[in-house]
Amino acid sequence: MEELTKLVQEINSVLWGVYCLIPLLVGTGIYFTFRLKFVQVRKFGKVLRYTFGDLTIFGKKAGKDGMSSFQSLATAIAAQVGTGNLAGAATAIAMGGPGAIFWMWIAAFFGMATIFAEAVLAQLYKSRDSEGHVTGGPAYYISKGLGSKWLAGFFSVAIIMALGFIGNMVQANSIADAFHSAFSIPTWIIGVLLALLAGFVFFGGMRRIAATTEKVVPLMALLYLAGGLWVLLTHLDMLIPAFKMIFVGAFDPSAATGGLIGAGVKEAMRYGVARGLFSNEAGMGSTPHAHAVAKVKYPAQQGFVAIMGVFVDTFVVLNMTAFVIFVTGAIDGSTTGIALTQKAFETGLGSMGYGFGFVAVCLFFFAFSTIIGWYFFAEQNIKFLFGVRAVPCFRVLVMAFLVLGSSLQVNLVWELADMFNGLMVLPNLVALIGLAKLVSKALDDYEEHGESAPL
Repeated sequence: MEELTKLVQEINSVLWGVYCLIPLLVGTGIYFTFRLKFVQVRKFGKVLRYTFGDLTIFGKKAGKDGMSSFQSLATAIAAQVGTGNLAGAATAIAMGGPGAIFWMWIAAFFGMATIFAEAVLAQLYKSRDSEGHVTGGPAYYISKGLGSKWLAGFFSVAIIMALGFIGNMVQANSIADAFHSAFSIPTWIIGVLLALLAGFVFFGGMRRIAATTEKVVPLMALLYLAGGLWVLLTHLDMLIPAFKMIFVGAFDPSAATGGLIGAGVKEAMRYGVARGLFSNEAGMGSTPHAHAVAKVKYPAQQGFVAIMGVFVDTFVVLNMTAFVIFVTGAIDGSTTGIALTQKAFETGLGSMGYGFGFVAVCLFFFAFSTIIGWYFFAEQNIKFLFGVRAVPCFRVLVMAFLVLGSSLQVNLVWELADMFNGLMVLPNLVALIGLAKLVSKALDDYEEHGESAPL
């Protein structure tokens, strides 16, 4: 087991290193940013309009023709805003220093252009399954757009393993650990309850998934932001020093923490970009599954909505974690991951005595919503490979993996999740670059005919 873990770790060090996925993902974002003439800046008004213009947590029920644009966004954000926003930001800070957050911002800025392209292609190549339900995602634009069924199949297998099985084990493990630490509840009990709750949503199909995410996502975001804002308001004098730590740390990490974290610029950039991309999922090929089933007139409209997903994930939720850590002085040079976030909130909410419990509850919402989103993405690929008949069996298997993951603390599981996440990125990026002309054409078509079109 240890030898296999080391092998997977070596693969991940290459995949997620500074010479493979990091430059490929950022490079793709830079390419689309210039090709689409900074769409994430010049069309940000449209992003706000199409996201919030028809906002409701009680939208029309999703059906065979898909779901509303906001429900699609909520499903995408459910997957994007997960444990990475609590643990990932803290890990980046602990390993790369405060400057890692600056590089997270850079990655997210360019990632907005990438995710626009993903959503547009998902809309252009969406299809229907054997029962007439709308479906779509990278496997569909890889097979139909690039004409490569083999590459599409590789992507489908990778995402089913990365998100449907292994990734959801990791999420279940995070929930179980947090509740065991905060409330001393046995991990297996949490696993069983989590599987039953998730199964209730899974077996309700697209309709129940859409209804769940459109309510859970706004609720969990407001809860977390409210707690974070309380901490920031009670530590207002530390906000300016926090910004200074970020900008100084981006180019001189040791100066930002007085040598407490011995990271260099290379580490700040590496961990900031890597954890940022891992959190907002731009270019990874996951969120297009949600955007494919949105009911819009122009594909570019859903591209604008997709941009908001990256914005919320990084510039709102992830930033809140980072600033709470900075203003509370939680950085000690040794604590990392979710423990660092818990320490920060325990300090910030200490007088109220809610720190660890607050993080545990938020982690539940974040991780549970990610489980729902990731299941939905993987399900579309089960349909692509095996057809609709295989879906019920897949649902039961995912529930079993949730129970197993809640009690299984094995480093190999975490490493395998990173590896399969990396493998599914490669065919998606090939498709994005190969079909870039269609993305540009879709944006041009919207600018020519749909500028005043309602969502």
